[in-house]
Amino acid sequence: MSTVYALDTNMVSFFLKGNKDVINRVRNALMHGNRLVIPPIVYYEVRRGLLVKDARKQTVAFDNLCKSIPIGDITLPMLDEAAAIYAGHRGSRHTIGDADTLIAAFCIANGFTLVTNNTKHFTHIEGLKLADWTKA
Repeated sequence: MSTVYALDTNMVSFFLKGNKDVINRVRNALMHGNRLVIPPIVYYEVRRGLLVKDARKQTVAFDNLCKSIPIGDITLPMLDEAAAIYAGHRGSRHTIGDADTLIAAFCIANGFTLVTNNTKHFTHIEGLKLADWTKA
């Protein structure tokens, strides 16, 4: 059974910067019949960062990446999941920001595995599958 991996913002950044480990893991995942997706919030975070930096070369690379890896959709089940995550963590010591909440909700609502090296922000979210492609 294939897995769908959703790339977090830091993984897309590592890919755009030419991180060999991440690039190899992306290739390996695809070679083994898995699929990749970019969550819509990740697309927004990466695009805004590139615009702020006026990083034209990386913008072209990001545009090319987005031609080969689909961008996910914002859906009502995703938004409902995000609201539940927020409500469940509000007031606890494990609160996370809205962007990370929405990214996690996107993955849970769709049954995807989130690929991130920022696992600390996500480990307390029930039902979220995580992978870190920067570690062996």
